[in-house]
Amino acid sequence: QLVESGGGLVQPGGSLRLSCTASGFSLDYYAIAWFRQAPGKEREGVSCISVKADNTTCANSVKGRFTIARDNAKNTVYLQMNSLKPEDAAVYYCAADRYCGDSCLATAGIFWGQGTQVTVAS
Repeated sequence: QLVESGGGLVQPGGSLRLSCTASGFSLDYYAIAWFRQAPGKEREGVSCISVKADNTTCANSVKGRFTIARDNAKNTVYLQMNSLKPEDAAVYYCAADRYCGDSCLATAGIFWGQGTQVTVAS
């Protein structure tokens, strides 16, 4: 099971750090990606981190603003989001797979979390 946390309401230009924590299995052997879905829009891959901690930015719109990192000792992957914009507002999901890939993950994902809401508004 994957559980996301850290979402909330933030003003434009602000920051949030999302967490994705696994229970029941070790994240050591999985690539983890963050996705987001805004109302009326398709789900979008945001960023992926491989087992070896190589990062892939999947959404050009977050380059230079979002950073993905993993702490295997805590069985957690983080998404640090800086300089948030109203268009970043969405439900953010994390998902696990063996590899990062062309769709952010190599496949449709083996495990998915339930999501955490991010709202960017003044």
